[in-house]
Amino acid sequence: MKPFKSTILIFICLITTHAFSQYTDVINSNRPGVSRSAFSVGKNVVQIEVGPYFVKEKRTPATTYEVSGLGVDFAARYGLLFEELEISLEGNYQNDTKRYTYATDAKDNRANFKHVTLGAKYLVFDPYKNEEANKPNLYSWKANHSFQWRHLIPAISVYAGANYDTKNNPYTAPEIEGFSPKIMIATQNNFSGGWVFVMNLIKDRIGTDQSDFQYILTLTHSFNPKWVIFGETQGIKSDFYADNLFRVGGAYLFGKDFQLDTAITFNSKDTPSVFGASIGASYRLDFHKDPEEKNSENMLESSKGSKRTKSSKRKKRKSDAFDDNNKTKKQKKKEIDFDDN
Repeated sequence: MKPFKSTILIFICLITTHAFSQYTDVINSNRPGVSRSAFSVGKNVVQIEVGPYFVKEKRTPATTYEVSGLGVDFAARYGLLFEELEISLEGNYQNDTKRYTYATDAKDNRANFKHVTLGAKYLVFDPYKNEEANKPNLYSWKANHSFQWRHLIPAISVYAGANYDTKNNPYTAPEIEGFSPKIMIATQNNFSGGWVFVMNLIKDRIGTDQSDFQYILTLTHSFNPKWVIFGETQGIKSDFYADNLFRVGGAYLFGKDFQLDTAITFNSKDTPSVFGASIGASYRLDFHKDPEEKNSENMLESSKGSKRTKSSKRKKRKSDAFDDNNKTKKQKKKEIDFDDN
């Protein structure tokens, strides 16, 4: 079976698997790394993630050149219809100058989107859905921080999207233009002690001259509910570009809906060498409601409606009694007038 067909088959099989989700009380950001969490942001949650960065590249073997510029990564995520489903618009815009060091004044001023992708991610398997099994042991610190074999079973999500590339883009291979598909499998392990491991397997720009395969491995560790550090490696392989990038950095949680982060990126080769530094922020608008909360609101509304109905009935009975009393008085008055005549 061809690799592409086998990938699609695995993708379809995973979509048909029943799944559960895990909404978090604090923001669940993909920053500061570039890997994607297996979990969605949660139903009716809107999340914005953005990060400006500086980049410098230098190629030593011929043809020698240097690149220096600025860019910005951005993502808009939304939990749609189900807890497990998330749609997202992601992109990267860069403006730089490429100087060819073998010739005087030979340079290119470049500016364009390196990628713009619209897609959807669905959580197909959640090993953490069993709340009883994942509750902390109130009597043993060691039990809460010891290794658990069940932690080796990851949460799994699948992603499908479409890239859009403009014509004559300096950051893509020649003749790359228009729409191309992108698929991904994302896994996530939540270990004890604040350790989280995320893995992404990506097939990008499928069917084009720049169809590349990527893997991303990210390990994060939280020292406390506010501070987290991470290390990440990203491998890229295609006929147009190949690299192994490394990232390290950290993030600080200012509130349950707001996070700031920073990271540096580098590689270990000279065709070209890469160094980048970024800062970023993530913010969410949380309109999520648990089913129990919705039921409570519905019961409250029903109760209010019932009270209003009862109150209306009491008012109507009082009004009817008042009308009957007036009719009786009028009837008596008529009888008295008749007797006087």
